[in-house]
Amino acid sequence: MKIVIEMKLIPESENLSDYLAETEIIDFSDSDIMAVSDRLNTQSVDKIDLMKRIYEFVRDEISHSANISEQIVTLKASEVLKEKHGICFAKSHLLAALYRLNGIPTGFCYQKLILDDETAPFLIFHGLCGVYVKETDIWVRLDPRGNKAGIDARFSLNPNDEKIAFVVRPEFGEEDFHTVYPNPAPEVIQALTENKTREELWTNLPVKIYGKSSENDGNGNDGDNKSGWHNICERC
Repeated sequence: MKIVIEMKLIPESENLSDYLAETEIIDFSDSDIMAVSDRLNTQSVDKIDLMKRIYEFVRDEISHSANISEQIVTLKASEVLKEKHGICFAKSHLLAALYRLNGIPTGFCYQKLILDDETAPFLIFHGLCGVYVKETDIWVRLDPRGNKAGIDARFSLNPNDEKIAFVVRPEFGEEDFHTVYPNPAPEVIQALTENKTREELWTNLPVKIYGKSSENDGNGNDGDNKSGWHNICERC
């Protein structure tokens, strides 16, 4: 019998308005973001259908930068839409912007994951979204990273049946963080601001998220040797 463990998410703020705010990063007043929202609204039959269409737009129409070997580093939601790509953190910023524009409270969640079991056994952080579903009064995680061989993230509002890109393996030091933050982690913003190319970013990915450290890799190594990351960063 399959044992299902619900991922209980904890919003950092009890004020839902914090998860609807427009910020410099989640800049949903951008005309192009508003145009996408209008188009998807026109195609939708109800709010849940709209949520699904927005999620699939960001997952499928916005490429993961590594998948297309793109060097430009995007950060703001409007930048991600303009360039049509971003890494996991950046894509979550666009998903949050489109959801917030439509009155759907959305924040940011993080996982600690091994980058690659064989070629890069280092713990890194992966970013996704925490979304409040008013109809059921629950928070769920949605992962807009983008699918490829071995990754099959889907839209699901059932916390007992998540369809995110990666399932953590605690035996390797991987970890789910249960907090839904109203704002992207400062360490993420810093990394995506200071590093001007993806190749540079790959060697300077955040080692902490809201003070939580990636520390060592799953094999007990210190994780300092990041050579060879440039073309294999599957999870960031």
